Amino acid sequence: MDNYLIKKQKTDVKSLTLEELTQELAAMGEKPFRARQMYEWMHGKLARDFNEMTNLPKALREACEERYEYTALRAVQVQESAMDGTRKFLFALSDGNVVESVWMKYHHGNSVCISSQVGCRMGCRFCASTLDGLERNLLPSEMLDQVYAITLLTGERVSNVVVMGIGEPLDNYDNLVRFLRMLTDENGLHMSQRNITVSTCGIVPGIRKLAEEGIQITLALSLHAATDEKRRKLMPIASKYSIAELMEACEDYFRQTGRRITFEYSLLGGVNDTDEDAEALIKLARPLCCHINLIPVNPVRERDFVRPKPGRIREFQNMLEKNKINGTIRREMGRDIDGACGQLRRRHRS
Repeated sequence: MDNYLIKKQKTDVKSLTLEELTQELAAMGEKPFRARQMYEWMHGKLARDFNEMTNLPKALREACEERYEYTALRAVQVQESAMDGTRKFLFALSDGNVVESVWMKYHHGNSVCISSQVGCRMGCRFCASTLDGLERNLLPSEMLDQVYAITLLTGERVSNVVVMGIGEPLDNYDNLVRFLRMLTDENGLHMSQRNITVSTCGIVPGIRKLAEEGIQITLALSLHAATDEKRRKLMPIASKYSIAELMEACEDYFRQTGRRITFEYSLLGGVNDTDEDAEALIKLARPLCCHINLIPVNPVRERDFVRPKPGRIREFQNMLEKNKINGTIRREMGRDIDGACGQLRRRHRS
């Protein structure tokens, strides 16, 4: 068992796989079927504490209460968009930190965007999440329970999960992979791997390692510029890994998984939205099996970036399409609430 399962001197029970939980309860003298019952309560029925597990003996529930840490996130603030019903949740963690999650309703189902860290150390210039640095990684249970809590609070099933909130998922690699395996475990919510997207700013070793995990998720690369010079000005990680290295890792990911890569490209007015930028992006994308998601930037108070004019956004997309590059403009959800990632958390802290 890895060290991330230990929290406040207690084992974090919601981060245990069924096999690990079976071993834990066996050490307490319990039969394997008790572990299956408990696992179903946690990850299928989404119980908020041991007392809800009514088919477990009271003595076992009390022993587990004493022995284990049980993650059940509490929503301390909820914002709901009057425009499209998007909801943004601020969840309190047991150590007093808070993280953001977003629930979005689409015609094809409900999507939840979750955080993977408390804060972020990647330092991307246009992102609010990174302004105060990294506090800590989230545990698998804390990532899972963002999905579970939102399911209970909305009363609706979540069909898609994107790990695109606060934090860099591949900077919390082991916890991320455990979260992915547990979210798609047939003994829990059993979400389809193909309905999960993980975003990264471009940690090349993490991309290569993820390709070897045998997980059929979508990888989204936060690209935001098609030249090393411009990308380094926007994203400090670009000083460590060049675009050429990134593209090799993306090709390797597609080769091993068969899953098309998504390039996330935030359009910053006057910065990366020129015809020359579009031509560089076309040259980069043409050899790859990829999709480009154009994202008009959500302005952050502490930064001076602005979104391009609507006509420029459309022209940029048209240049991609004329060159047979699949590019879409992201549908903006929740524009009337704290839309940019990290804004709600930052306002709560101030």
